[in-house]
Amino acid sequence: MKNKKWIILYSLLAAGILLAIYLYLTANTRGQPTFALRLRSQRLLPFIFVGTASATATIIFQTMTQNVILTPSIIGLESLYIFLQTAGLFFLGTEHWLTTDARLNFIFSLLMMAIASVLLFGLFFKIQPGNLYLILAVGIIMGTLFSSLTQFLQVIIDPNEYDQLFARTVASFNRVEISLTLLSIMVILPVLIYLYSERNRLDVLHLGNPAASSLGIEVDRYQLVLFLMVSLLTAAATALVGPISFLGFIGAHIAYRLFGTYRHTVLLTGASLITILFILVGQLLVEHLFKLRVTLGVIIQFVGGIYFLLILLREGRGVHD
Repeated sequence: MKNKKWIILYSLLAAGILLAIYLYLTANTRGQPTFALRLRSQRLLPFIFVGTASATATIIFQTMTQNVILTPSIIGLESLYIFLQTAGLFFLGTEHWLTTDARLNFIFSLLMMAIASVLLFGLFFKIQPGNLYLILAVGIIMGTLFSSLTQFLQVIIDPNEYDQLFARTVASFNRVEISLTLLSIMVILPVLIYLYSERNRLDVLHLGNPAASSLGIEVDRYQLVLFLMVSLLTAAATALVGPISFLGFIGAHIAYRLFGTYRHTVLLTGASLITILFILVGQLLVEHLFKLRVTLGVIIQFVGGIYFLLILLREGRGVHD
């Protein structure tokens, strides 16, 4: 019975995505359908891969932490990304190759965020293996530190450089660098393939660390690998379109509600479809309702923030009841 329900939901989501793609490609072309089609079609792959990466990273992270409210942004990767962009412009200026070449900037930001994640988890993996919440606490502290340093540099940075910095550090799907699409796919696709191949072990991990250990999974080392995979997905998505804290959270939590299961085969696919649909509908609103006066990143943060607060309030009522 559940399988039939899941197939119906997949079909509806896929139909919604196809309809949204059609509307996105053809709506309001202003008499230049060929130009509009060529320009908009180039953004579809980034939409799909960013949505899939965000949803997948969030579900895997929530499985690791046994908490459906936490997201990968809690470890401070997005704060680190904004700090790297700010520090690069502040210390190197706008003419340096690291700030002018989008591909080199993407690779550098990706490497730095991945290295920071490995150091964070690897250090505590050696000192206190299994204490994941200590790692999360340190991640929150480091994220706050990077945010404070970023604000300090932004206060004293040259106003002209700040305009360029603002464009880089505010999430926007309008100005996706097409040259970065292939680079991001080269990072995201292998990670997605690996995580989907691990779906059965992830189901076991969701039962809890003691149960997973008794069933033959070396939990600490497995979490280290998963932590790196989550970091790569989050870093690639952030470096491509900017900070998108709540995007994966929205898709993941709606998938939990719609599909009513914790099987990763179902959740990873369902959450990815939901997130992609959300991006497409949101971009339609940005371009045709709001006339590009706001970015999709603003909509994601607004809707995601309200949704997050509603979940917290409902969970709080459930605890008191």
